[in-house]
Amino acid sequence: MPLSSNSSIPHTQKIGWKTAAGLVIANIIGTGVFTSLGFQLIEIQNTWSILLLWAIGGGMALMGALIYAELGTHFQKTGGDYIFLSETIHPIVGYLYAWVSLTVGFSAPIAIAAMAMNNYLSPLFGETILPGLLVLLILPIAHSISLAKSAIFQNFLTLFKILFLLFLIGIGFWFSTNSNTTALNFDSTWSLEILQPGFAVSLIYVFFAYTGWNSAAYIIGEVKEPQKSLPRALIIATLFVTMVYLLFHFVLLKHASLEQLAGKIEVTEIAFSNILGNEAVLWIGLFIGIQLLATISGYAWIGPRITFAMAKDFRLWRPLSKTNSQGIPVRAILLNTLISLILFLSGSFEQIMLYAGFVLQLMGTITIYSSLKIRKPEGFTTPWKPIPQLLYLFSSLVISGYIIYERPLESLAGLGLLAIGFLLFLADKKTA
Repeated sequence: MPLSSNSSIPHTQKIGWKTAAGLVIANIIGTGVFTSLGFQLIEIQNTWSILLLWAIGGGMALMGALIYAELGTHFQKTGGDYIFLSETIHPIVGYLYAWVSLTVGFSAPIAIAAMAMNNYLSPLFGETILPGLLVLLILPIAHSISLAKSAIFQNFLTLFKILFLLFLIGIGFWFSTNSNTTALNFDSTWSLEILQPGFAVSLIYVFFAYTGWNSAAYIIGEVKEPQKSLPRALIIATLFVTMVYLLFHFVLLKHASLEQLAGKIEVTEIAFSNILGNEAVLWIGLFIGIQLLATISGYAWIGPRITFAMAKDFRLWRPLSKTNSQGIPVRAILLNTLISLILFLSGSFEQIMLYAGFVLQLMGTITIYSSLKIRKPEGFTTPWKPIPQLLYLFSSLVISGYIIYERPLESLAGLGLLAIGFLLFLADKKTA
């Protein structure tokens, strides 16, 4: 398709709040819900503690969703945090966020989802990277055609994801607990566990699993009636995912022992093999791999929009501001795909998760702070402002401090990435 610098999209081609909410759900529910419990159980074993982790994550995501709804409806420009930070704090801060988004913010979740997909599909395809590799190459092409086709494609994948998760939760509650294979523990040790550094470190896995709650804010220029649609999509989707996460982790703990789950990535397969047997769980693993298509697709849709927004303002990235005849930033999509492929071929699952999670949490915290600089929002206003902002900032800074202390290498890697972005900003120039 011919390239054009005109990115305007007719109202008739824009998406409604349901598609926007589905995009948020698809972006949140990825690999984290199926894999991160095993890492948490290394140091946190009490069921109340585990459920509290996921409740805190959901609460933080909901507060963030309310705040992002205010930011998005105030600026009403596609580009998310890049726009918010550039216009409220300083262009350099927005630039750093766009740089982080390009290098790890969206490419890392895509790469991790593709890695996990290979693991889940291995019974069918064997030990090969081919399934994830093909998906990384094909899905971005699917989002380069038109916004309408992207919406139809994403809605179908998201519906499959939701029905599959609800099906697993239903099975988990239907079958009774086996006393020999359960990690459920409701004693009073939770009061000690939540004060340990391991609790804060475990939260980074939870926050990574909730990554994507702000997705609709990145494409507000492509949403119909954003003043109403954006808050509705962000809030409903975040509440739904929080409920699903709490129920799903209760099911995992109900049907597998601590010894079986601690330190393992394939926690979902382990729990459901105890319920249905090894043969049936092979199919569950395959369906987990298939539902990850919605996650990869969602990030492939959203991520390039931030790069595109930055590219319109800075000369170094200017070539990425070109769109096709449908207003799709195809060049930004191609670059995002390339970086995802690099991480996919070279990265470690846990290290990428921690590294990306830390730097995204840090930049997201700055965005939350930026909302305090808006005195008179021109749209949705955060309820009880500034209490949600202050709670989010305090919680996030405490957790980030623990992460720096407990995982200094991953934290330094994230800070090093920001340093590179800062140097690029100094060398770059804004367009006229």
